Amino acid sequence: MRSHLVMIGNGMAGTRCIEEIIKRNPDLYDITMIGDEPYPNYNRIMLSNVLQGKTNFNEININDWDWYEANQIRLISNEHVTQIRREEQQVITDKGTIISYDKLIIATGSSAFILPVPGHELEGVVGFRTIDDTQLMMDAAKQYKKAVVIGGGLLGLEAARGLLDRGMEVHVVHLLADLMEMQLDHAAAALLKRDLEKQRMKFLMEKKTAEIYGDKRVEGIRFEDGTSVECDLVVMAVGIRPNVAIAREADLEVGRAICVNDVLQTSDPAIYAVGECAEHRGLHMV
Repeated sequence: MRSHLVMIGNGMAGTRCIEEIIKRNPDLYDITMIGDEPYPNYNRIMLSNVLQGKTNFNEININDWDWYEANQIRLISNEHVTQIRREEQQVITDKGTIISYDKLIIATGSSAFILPVPGHELEGVVGFRTIDDTQLMMDAAKQYKKAVVIGGGLLGLEAARGLLDRGMEVHVVHLLADLMEMQLDHAAAALLKRDLEKQRMKFLMEKKTAEIYGDKRVEGIRFEDGTSVECDLVVMAVGIRPNVAIAREADLEVGRAICVNDVLQTSDPAIYAVGECAEHRGLHMV
């Protein structure tokens, strides 16, 4: 009887790990994968291209439903694992599904960081991380005209470009004086900003968000310097946060992410972690 390998997560890193396991020894495990989203594995990096209208959701699938069936993988989609019972070697989902494991891999990835400012829960405030986030932005562009993207890094600029292409007026809000400050020096950042301004992108630099205001839906943003800007959509592109809550609740060793050794094993020898939810020798695996 084969051992049962369970993976929490159906994203790029986790599925790539499963592909390698199957390639090296397809008869080693019975495999179950559990994914939060109601989709097969897709290329998250390509969501910017979908938003910009260069491709569609179907074309960014990495492995379609048939891949799981062909490789005898049980995929439980649209369910969220809420608990790891380490002593029983079981995981439990939000729909009450209980799955036993011999080996467990946590591949829960990261979530878009949402600034915890007043109003962040209003309708029309979204991260840029998933198919559903992208669809929400595309739908908003059909109905509304003014968007603010918080974050002047690559992801924020890609989101702004996509919303511009869909007919919205877009302001990019950035905390610092230079765009993409991790990649560009001051001169290069200035050239980039000037080029994007020629493409109708607007910028509010050195602005710190104090409040997102509105009744039920976002109506605008106020900044700490007292200025404000009106908008119907706010996209947060200010970084990511590793999804480690389930590991922490299971009393696994967690730093900024789930701590793993040189073979990606956690503090429980039956449990491993891969991708953006993992931390190796103090370094977060982004």
